[in-house]
Amino acid sequence: MTALEFASASEIGALYRSHKLSPAEYVTTLSSRIAALDPKLNAFIHFDADDAARQASVLTDELAAGRLRGPLHGIPVAIKDIIDVEGVATTCASHTRQDAIAADDSHVVALLRRAGAIIFGKTNTHEFACGRPSFDLPVPPARNPWNPDHHPGGSSSGSGAGVAAGLFPLALGTDTGGSVRHPASACGIVGFKPTYGAVSRRGVFPLAQTLDCIGALARTSTDAALLIDAIAGVDARELSTIAMPWKTCAEGDKASLTGLKIGYIRQFHTEDLVAPDGTAQLIDGAAATLAELAAEVEDVRLPPLSSFFAVNRILLSAEGFAVHADHLRTRHEDYGRLTRRALLAGAFLTAEDYVRAQKQRKRLVEAVNDAFSRYDILVSASSMEAAARLDDPAETARTYTRQARTPFSVTGHPALSVMAGLSDDGLPIGVQFAGRAFEEPKLIAVARAFEAARGLPMTPPAL
Repeated sequence: MTALEFASASEIGALYRSHKLSPAEYVTTLSSRIAALDPKLNAFIHFDADDAARQASVLTDELAAGRLRGPLHGIPVAIKDIIDVEGVATTCASHTRQDAIAADDSHVVALLRRAGAIIFGKTNTHEFACGRPSFDLPVPPARNPWNPDHHPGGSSSGSGAGVAAGLFPLALGTDTGGSVRHPASACGIVGFKPTYGAVSRRGVFPLAQTLDCIGALARTSTDAALLIDAIAGVDARELSTIAMPWKTCAEGDKASLTGLKIGYIRQFHTEDLVAPDGTAQLIDGAAATLAELAAEVEDVRLPPLSSFFAVNRILLSAEGFAVHADHLRTRHEDYGRLTRRALLAGAFLTAEDYVRAQKQRKRLVEAVNDAFSRYDILVSASSMEAAARLDDPAETARTYTRQARTPFSVTGHPALSVMAGLSDDGLPIGVQFAGRAFEEPKLIAVARAFEAARGLPMTPPAL
């Protein structure tokens, strides 16, 4: 079996059910690993080993008494630090919120507790889930376990780094323009953003409310599906939530790809943003793997990436500024430089700009839906390049924008990033799969078949 720290949540659950491992034993193993490795990785903003042990003890006793709450019983889930956990500060990695103790659990954390998950600390993030890695915040940026000199993607940076490093098997992140899928691509794991509205954001600090989604980071697509299964569904106190038509995300997990129609958006990395040859070969190889699995793969064209970027930039800037306007006036010096600059851009937008962007968004949704009328799944690059070095802010800024994740944040379709291979420097590169709205099971089926064909997941070199 895989080493315990790199075992999937599904494998850990099987060990629990066969009484070969207990939640208390597993948490002890992970806590020791965190103590040894997190000083190098900065995956956590807050981790309380004693609290994790207390939760694990209760869940171990329940298992011994024959009570199994479900597939997440006793499974540690780390929480991005813009999501409320009762009694813990939701700092958003900002000097402005160091004492912002959450009075209640967010909706998703409450659901995870009900499912028997262990709430396993608060993970590092870009300030307010905005911008890029920065050294002027209360905590230093997270680092990539494949090479700690490099960033791990963002903004759900600690969630991605921690899963990849074997500090925890599952984590929640948020995705407004790709912030779950970027760490997945950079760290060689799975990042899964469900359909917009699938998961309640009550108790989550907003960035841009017409774009924000909660997503899952995991070592496998099956694990990511299990996590989304536990938190998806209607929340009567959040009107944007939607009932999903599937019972579980993973219900199509073992489905055959024979005859599945897949549209390959080659233009994203050959025309709109020209990727290096190494990345192009990896993405071409991923499409070829799907064809070898008997899917019907054809090239398809979408509007250029620039059109999606323009809409996302206006909506995020306008909505983000609206959230922060008061504090930007009274506490601007407490924001990090990059965050302040990004949010202040919204001050110069007009209502007309915003309405025009929403109209253009509708046209982009229609274009993507037209593609989905012909194809079951769309495949594209995720990042054009591997993660840059943290000590090279110019290269980090350049590569952060060279990505193809934003389209499915703008349109709201479910999308995930899974590892395509390694760059010449030995760093992960992801491939992105996207599905029709509300068809998460089909998306998971494709990712699962791809992982099996490629022998995924891979683990990083020893730290």
